[in-house]
Amino acid sequence: MTTEMTMPRRGAGAGGVRLRAAVAAAFVLARLKPGRLRRVLARCSRGARPASYAETLEVLEAVVATSRRCASRYGCLPRSVAVALACRMSGVWPDWCAGVWATPPFSPHAWVLAEGRTVGEQAEAADLRPLMVVTVREGVQGERGGGDGGGAGTDGSGPGQTA
Repeated sequence: MTTEMTMPRRGAGAGGVRLRAAVAAAFVLARLKPGRLRRVLARCSRGARPASYAETLEVLEAVVATSRRCASRYGCLPRSVAVALACRMSGVWPDWCAGVWATPPFSPHAWVLAEGRTVGEQAEAADLRPLMVVTVREGVQGERGGGDGGGAGTDGSGPGQTA
């Protein structure tokens, strides 16, 4: 089986410069410590409007078509960061989450939510337990990603998360 047979074919906009830049930045950001990654993403989310499920799914499919590493089973962190960054380039922001599977085996996972639903995941939101969340609220300064990111919980961080 050839790569062309197994990988989705890139559409006209799937491999664009902006999308490839978001994927490259995601691999750099994925190497940061969790608290710093949360703060960087919270800063990126400022001024965005909440992403719709359809918008986020379209971006996710483009990211997976662009990067084999993001498409892999173990590429959840760079994939979720790339989706969030690519969405932000369009002026929207999905809820970015990092946490664990709520059922055994309890393994780490990162994902995006839009309109309260997981995007591109086989699991529902109830099967996942977020420990960090970066979300955006329209018009609310200082809350859920719209603030300065300096205080605990100002960008939707989970329990026990501090700046």
